[in-house]
Amino acid sequence: MARNEEKAQSMLNRFITLKAEEKKKPKERRPYLASECRDLAEADRWRQQIMREIGRKVAEIQNEGLGEHRLRDLNDEINKLIREKSHWERRIVELGGPNYAKHSAKMTDLEGNIIDVPNPSGRGPGYRYFGAAKKLPGVRELFEKPPELRKRRTRYDIYKRIDASYYGYRDEEDGILEKVEGPAEEEMRMRAVEEWKRMEAIRKEARKGAKEVVSVGAGVGAEVLFEEEEDVVEEERREEREREDIERKEKEREFVVHVPLPDDKEIERMVLEKKKMELLSKYASDSLMEEQTEAKVMLNIQH
Repeated sequence: MARNEEKAQSMLNRFITLKAEEKKKPKERRPYLASECRDLAEADRWRQQIMREIGRKVAEIQNEGLGEHRLRDLNDEINKLIREKSHWERRIVELGGPNYAKHSAKMTDLEGNIIDVPNPSGRGPGYRYFGAAKKLPGVRELFEKPPELRKRRTRYDIYKRIDASYYGYRDEEDGILEKVEGPAEEEMRMRAVEEWKRMEAIRKEARKGAKEVVSVGAGVGAEVLFEEEEDVVEEERREEREREDIERKEKEREFVVHVPLPDDKEIERMVLEKKKMELLSKYASDSLMEEQTEAKVMLNIQH
């Protein structure tokens, strides 16, 4: 009995559902062109319908196990719906409604960074990839950033960053250096004072010892002075002998000339004679030179 009641209940439910569908108006289809719509509320309703379809397909494309072909088809369908949505948004603006395109979502890469993919046609947004379609072969490379090439800095760029702080002219402006150097400077001053006091004590002891030596008997003082004079004389003699040995060795190394060399007067005379000959050869003819030579021979003139 329970089985028959369940069957009857099932048939009753189906009957009620069919009657309810008969009373409903026929299902409206979305206009093919957004420009055919004249009502702002209708245009907004069709835009909402497209948004729901896009959300359903975007949720479906997140599944990486659908296969490459199915993912590409889903991505194409989503891009087609996005283009249709942009048409309806422009139509809503024309009918006096809000501008939804101003606050539309941007495309992001695998890391969530916003990127711009321009459309080659120059109209509207470019082709976009969603979900697992971003990891397809040939698509991943579009989202990868090229490695940044580190540009070598030129000498001009290096010097451009150098200012007064580089040379230490502003080290004392913050007051930190003065706080650090204060104790160190005080410590160095105390060390210098202690060193000066120690040297002064040594000088006083030396002066006291010198006075005691002077007060010793004259005989002992004369003997000390005589020994010091002997040492000085012996040192001077030794230096003189060393100097003589050095001079003797230098004389032995001197070059001995075995041919007579002209002195300064002879060299001056030869230079003057050469200049005379150059002037005569420049301003006198060959015949005049021969006559002059014959006259010198006849008069027995050597120069």
